Amino acid sequence: MYWPIGTPRIYATTTSRASAKTNYVVSNDGVASSTAADTDSLSSSEPPPPVLLDEKDRGIPDLPPLTPGLRTPATPAINSVEHDLFHDGSSSNSQQYLVGSGGGAIPAGDPIVALKVSRTGHLFAVITATTMTIWQTKPTVIQAVVVRSESSIRSYGTNVALLLRPDSVIFVVQTSLGYLITYSLATDAESRVYKPHFSDHNNIQRRRQSHFGGPGNNTPDQILLGPGEGAGVRDISVRFRRVIKVDAGIECALALDDELVVATKKPAAVQCIRWTPDSTGNQTSTELVSRMGWLEKKVSIKEMTHDRPMNLSTWVTSDGRAYAVQRISASKNKDSPDFDPKKLFKGYCFHSPLGHSDNAIRAVVNARFSLVAVGCVDGSIRVYSARDYAGNIPPSHVHRLPVSSETSGALITLSYSPDGYCLFAGYENGWATWSVFGKTASHSFNANPSITSVNQESWLNGITEASWIGGACEVLIVARQSESIWLLEMARSAVTGCYTPPNLFRTVLQSSSSIMVYRGYDLPDLTSISAEPFLWHNARIPSNYLLNQWPIKCTVVSSDGRYVAVAGRRGLAHYSVNSGRWKTFANEAMENEFQVRGGMCWYQHILVAAVEANRSYELRLYSREAALESSTVMFTQQMPAPIVLITPSGEDSLLVYTYDNLLYHFVFAPVSGAVRPIQVGQIAFHGIVRSPARVRGLSWILPESQMIDGDPSQDVAFASVLFLVDGKLVLLQPSVNNEGQLKYDMRVISHNVEFYASMRDQLSVNMLSESSTGFSTEAEESCLRNSLWVFEGHELRVWPDIQDVLRATSVEYSKELPPTVSMPIDFYPLSILLGKGIVLGVEPELVQRRDINFSFFRFSIRTHLFLPEILRFYLVANNSAAALKLAQQYQNLEYFAHGLEVLLHHVLDEEVDSAPKPEAAILPRVLSLLSSFKQYLDIVVQCTRKTEVRSWRTLFAYLPPPQELFEESLQRGSLKTAGGYLLILHTFEELGAASEQSVRLFSRAIREEDWELCKELARFLAAMDESGETLREAMELVNIRVKQDTDDTDIMTRLEVPTLKPNGNSRLTRQNSDTGSDVQSASDISSFGTASPI
Repeated sequence: MYWPIGTPRIYATTTSRASAKTNYVVSNDGVASSTAADTDSLSSSEPPPPVLLDEKDRGIPDLPPLTPGLRTPATPAINSVEHDLFHDGSSSNSQQYLVGSGGGAIPAGDPIVALKVSRTGHLFAVITATTMTIWQTKPTVIQAVVVRSESSIRSYGTNVALLLRPDSVIFVVQTSLGYLITYSLATDAESRVYKPHFSDHNNIQRRRQSHFGGPGNNTPDQILLGPGEGAGVRDISVRFRRVIKVDAGIECALALDDELVVATKKPAAVQCIRWTPDSTGNQTSTELVSRMGWLEKKVSIKEMTHDRPMNLSTWVTSDGRAYAVQRISASKNKDSPDFDPKKLFKGYCFHSPLGHSDNAIRAVVNARFSLVAVGCVDGSIRVYSARDYAGNIPPSHVHRLPVSSETSGALITLSYSPDGYCLFAGYENGWATWSVFGKTASHSFNANPSITSVNQESWLNGITEASWIGGACEVLIVARQSESIWLLEMARSAVTGCYTPPNLFRTVLQSSSSIMVYRGYDLPDLTSISAEPFLWHNARIPSNYLLNQWPIKCTVVSSDGRYVAVAGRRGLAHYSVNSGRWKTFANEAMENEFQVRGGMCWYQHILVAAVEANRSYELRLYSREAALESSTVMFTQQMPAPIVLITPSGEDSLLVYTYDNLLYHFVFAPVSGAVRPIQVGQIAFHGIVRSPARVRGLSWILPESQMIDGDPSQDVAFASVLFLVDGKLVLLQPSVNNEGQLKYDMRVISHNVEFYASMRDQLSVNMLSESSTGFSTEAEESCLRNSLWVFEGHELRVWPDIQDVLRATSVEYSKELPPTVSMPIDFYPLSILLGKGIVLGVEPELVQRRDINFSFFRFSIRTHLFLPEILRFYLVANNSAAALKLAQQYQNLEYFAHGLEVLLHHVLDEEVDSAPKPEAAILPRVLSLLSSFKQYLDIVVQCTRKTEVRSWRTLFAYLPPPQELFEESLQRGSLKTAGGYLLILHTFEELGAASEQSVRLFSRAIREEDWELCKELARFLAAMDESGETLREAMELVNIRVKQDTDDTDIMTRLEVPTLKPNGNSRLTRQNSDTGSDVQSASDISSFGTASPI
């Protein structure tokens, strides 16, 4: 659901020239005051406690406080690559370098070693071998630079890794000689730097309403600021804190809220260093790896990660295993009889390699979907499902590279997007992204190496670090041996932020600053499946809203596609696709008064938003026709608990699911001349849904009688509820227990689900208006009206009738689930256009051209015709009546014949190879279905042209003789189709020289003045022998006398009959392997014609 878009921006901190003079304070990192530090080990079997060397060492005289490495921030490169064209055509000039005002400069040319982003995403830091730079995310500027002195580097070694405490107050730099250098960060919440000032701004025009929300809506000091930059550049202070020496050597380290976890080398152990001493004054604790019974012997820990929402760590050991680890809390377990104060961790091995290629090298946790991804030596990524904290972590799926491991190189970094929907993996020679359950989204391995090298676009060649920022709308990338930071923008489906039926049935993409709405639903069939750019309606989100509310977290489209609403950090804005106008709040106070939490949806022209305001939880109704102000809220419905999600259902129902595990049913109704939601029922799911926060999607299925004639207040008693929890699709069916109380029976009907779509919900999305060619009301009675579509990462699965699933999962008939239609799709599906019979999706494309000096990503529309798979499903089940009824509903589509041809082609290819028994063959059922439509004869001919001759015998074993099909084509007036059957007759050796069929077709074509067909027939007959006698005889039989003078030249010239050399070798003969005779090749003969089957 994520795709790269555009070209990345480049940021750098280095200078093109070195200078001996600098104007900043060089950090000695306390080296002058720590020469007498005790570095002796306490024990040879247990690693010594780390030596803490800080500026307040008792043996050191007091020194004036020093802020090493702190310098006035400067504005670095914020130029897009595309702007380079306006300079000198070199992409390297898109970097503005930071140079001190006194002629000093940051050390030049050092590649970035590591990058880390704060938990909140408001800042990030990078290190080189000798420096540390702290950046603000928006605006993307340098806030502080720490440059280590030569004496510090000699004493402690160069920088090799960077750690951030989750609250971003402490930065830890790991050095090559086994030291950890810590720095503290202080921020002034009120102070700002680089605040623009305009002495005279009387000429700036203001507009209350704007098509695009341009700078005219902003105050004068904000017109230079972009999305998320309204807060300005904060003033920060960085100072050296202390040095921690680890004599046992450092394998890896991890910064947590309360402590610093360090895995040592010799001996292998894990040391926990508290940021502040505990109540006993103790600051360190250690546990040897050899004493951890759940770890293998003689191993060391190579990599550690931690996920705060799941409170779970992952360890990768030197033997290629991966472990799920938790810290043992002494305060919570001290009363337990099994508590051992020396035990610091407990864990379970969930990845055991079968060979060297399966050895784990990286691991990352996806808390949103309870997954753990493990990157292996061969480049593949094996994903496990964390079901509990007792070691129940079974395999889930595998992410496969689109190229070989030799092409990609070794895996370097892994990172899940904050919402868990996308996995980014960096390799030595490129990068790739996948959807959460394994669908390849994009990659850079198809980049042209020569163009990439000329443009110096190292972000395509291989990366060392990647981190998501801006709510997953951007990715920070550090390339190999590069001093630059690349910021790549990502577009994503609106479903990731707001799971509602309109977002599923109408494709909407959102980027960092714009929305893209697919508008091919009401266009002609062939136009809607084209890849033309005009099928996308692009709209920039108002800059005055993005200024303070970036990033956009939620986007929702109305059921008719006329309106779109977006919500960022606070407030909201909505847009009319027809008028192209946005509406935003009149002032910041109204906008900042609430936050959208729980999603949004449209009911006609009314926007329903689930909001949190002043610690209260509400449903608010805003009219598109009214201005966005606090006083114009149509209605406010107070809710007792925070809202997880809201979703429309049917024509006038609204389902609201809250964190107290209650599902509320509202019905929109006019009250006193205004529309408002009226609660008519609720369902409690206590004991059924364990964690409401893990519910991503929800809908319910009502019996037909209840939908038409039932009392809405009784819907909750009859509704079967579908929950999408993590990656599991759960069906809850109501029943009555012995005491007459309503209860729900739960069954998981699908796993690894990225999204699901119930076509019953599409009724509220104007399903019948999708087709431009009269998709009749019979569709409401078809099986696909009740179909359930599930995308499981690699394939799209369909239950044609959800009622079959309900019957199979009910208590009375509990049995296996009914079979599904399986549709492998080579792109990511975004919506199902039921009326047009297609699945719609997008596919990214990397564009590299030699006339521009940058590469960029764009995406194109992809479609898949689902009709052949569903028709085949019915025919395999011997349900020809359902197949015929379904095909009749789509017979007016312009590409309907193509869909039937695809069905015939696939079935024919399989049965030629498998040769099933006649009673088990599907081919006769397919041909029987085709015979019900007028395109039947054309479909058969087109299929023969695209298959080998050996398949023809199998096909015509279930068809009338080709002679009869030829006659029927002539009777219908399909002359070109009849010409195709001439080729079949000739291939089957049923067509003699100058046969009657050729003469009849030739004369008919001349009579109807179809000269193109005449030309093709002439070429066909001329190819039958070398002398041309067959053609002449045929023309004589149609009363055309062919003479040797100029009279007969006219007709021969008009037909463009090729001149044949006497005694020449025919290139149209081939040796028949079955009969041993020379017979013309079907493909050769058919190649004579371009406008007809022959």
